[in-house]
Amino acid sequence: MLEYSMLYPVNTPTRTAVCLDGMWKFRLDNGHDDSSRWAHGIPGHDMIPVPASFQDFYTDKDTREFTGDVWYETEIIVPMSMKDSDVFLRFSAATHRAEVFINGEKAGEHEGGFLPFMVSITDKARYGETNKIVVKVNNELNETNIPCGRTITLSNGKKMTKPYFDFYNYSGLQRSVFLVSIPKRSIFDADLSYKVNGNVADITYNIRTAGEGRVSLKLFDENGEKAAEAEGCKGTIHLEDAHLWQVLDAYLYKLVITLSDDSGILDTYPMEIGIREVCIQGTDILINGKPVYLKGFGKHEDSDIMGRGFSRAVMKRDFELMKWIGANSFRTSHYPYDEETYIMADREGFLIIDEVPAVGLFESLVNFLDAGTGKGASSFFAKETTPQLLNAHLKAVEEMITRDKNHPSVIAWSLLNEPESKDESSLPYFTKIFRKALEIDPQKRPRSFAMEVSSGPDTCRCYQLCDFIELNRYYGWYIKGGYEISDAEVMFRREMDQWKAKNLSKPFIFTEYGGDTLSSEHKLPSVMWSQEYQDEVLEMQHRVFDAYDFVKGEQIWNFADFQTTEGLMRVNGNKKGVFTRQRQPKDVAFLLRRRWKELPSGYKS
Repeated sequence: MLEYSMLYPVNTPTRTAVCLDGMWKFRLDNGHDDSSRWAHGIPGHDMIPVPASFQDFYTDKDTREFTGDVWYETEIIVPMSMKDSDVFLRFSAATHRAEVFINGEKAGEHEGGFLPFMVSITDKARYGETNKIVVKVNNELNETNIPCGRTITLSNGKKMTKPYFDFYNYSGLQRSVFLVSIPKRSIFDADLSYKVNGNVADITYNIRTAGEGRVSLKLFDENGEKAAEAEGCKGTIHLEDAHLWQVLDAYLYKLVITLSDDSGILDTYPMEIGIREVCIQGTDILINGKPVYLKGFGKHEDSDIMGRGFSRAVMKRDFELMKWIGANSFRTSHYPYDEETYIMADREGFLIIDEVPAVGLFESLVNFLDAGTGKGASSFFAKETTPQLLNAHLKAVEEMITRDKNHPSVIAWSLLNEPESKDESSLPYFTKIFRKALEIDPQKRPRSFAMEVSSGPDTCRCYQLCDFIELNRYYGWYIKGGYEISDAEVMFRREMDQWKAKNLSKPFIFTEYGGDTLSSEHKLPSVMWSQEYQDEVLEMQHRVFDAYDFVKGEQIWNFADFQTTEGLMRVNGNKKGVFTRQRQPKDVAFLLRRRWKELPSGYKS
């Protein structure tokens, strides 16, 4: 298991969390300067906001496209009050790998750009004094870490990333950084699971601690009244008249966990929890025993200027738009999002398919096109680098589930996006990933992976591992677009008939569908890229969805337009958004709103 706690940093009577967001010193490591001593402090005077991607602030292309090491620096005072505690720097993410220094001394490192990590500075900090924090972040892509890609060197000596995925390789300190103090004996982690029978609920818990002590739990309802309590590291809390967490109707209890001994309280940690049970029964997805039809989006953490940097303002706007349009769910394509997004989803009652950053496991620099047309790429998992990739993938699965396992909004795990799955080498790789997810999730949520069109009913070697089927399909866009859309519908129905013939008795969710549209384009009769054609594509695709009872969800690609690398197939980004990058509706938003507002929650159950 992880050597550090994934509990979200909060202030309690025993814990302190100081947010270090703000303007940090910044420097590119272009290889022309001697950076060997930058751990003690970086030269220059340039400042940059944290959290944010670094690429879109500057006006020169060399900075935007920079590949390699970038350096951050800030100064903090570690209070004397923290001296008797364990003290950490907690990075909510650093893309894609980071080394952390305090006062010139290395404190820790981490690889993987979309999940938190902590480095201990307990024995390195100068208490009551100013401490210099320096972070070296590297954004190069390779085939031994996820997401996959490669890094090349141009004839002018500059490096360049070549992603195997269709979104921009934004990087840097893109999420919040905290200074955290935790008692020497503390609450390390909590595993929660639920059984629901009507309004009767059992909460099974397992509390892990760092150091010995007595564990007690108190459960408070939304009015602050104590609903239940328990003693011991393991046990079950029984509630006769439980308020359940429901889709778009969230109810959150507060669970307060306390560690104590004869001298008093050692540590206390509060958690907002939602009582809900997730299961799959035949082709139905059940939340608290009630079937739900997923309506929503694949999304990206992507916005103007900040890039992939987390913004509470953008998050709030996104949730309001999702409520307006009638959505109830989204997939965190193609990486786990900032923790505050899950906290917000918990409060709003949205359902999340949580996706590990396993994208680009399909060797192609135009993956979106090759995957969308079914070209495929063989033997990706039979390379010499596969064992290293597998280890990185397993670690990311562990970090994601450890972080997100107690969020009621998270109902399923998506363990890969559009991987190569036709070659026999894929099955043992996938099996290890699926087994790991089942092993470490206390709630045993459903697992799946998003399949592109070459992962078809007669070609994919791994779909049997899935508890539900995720399909990414672009009939009418990459396949038979424009006036050939009638043939696209025939081909689409032919594939769905083949899936139906397999009688899998599993729900199918379309985790991507749609087509690119420029918000400025209107044309009658329609042509591809016009808003009129986007409506026609969706109308065709929805007809197919509605024709098959085992289809239990639709999450269109994408919520909003987003940035990609340059290329002939992309006009300054991917334009499949229902909303523009500035979060304004295209015509198709109104089509979806009409449809989703009319579809009942248990559609086709």
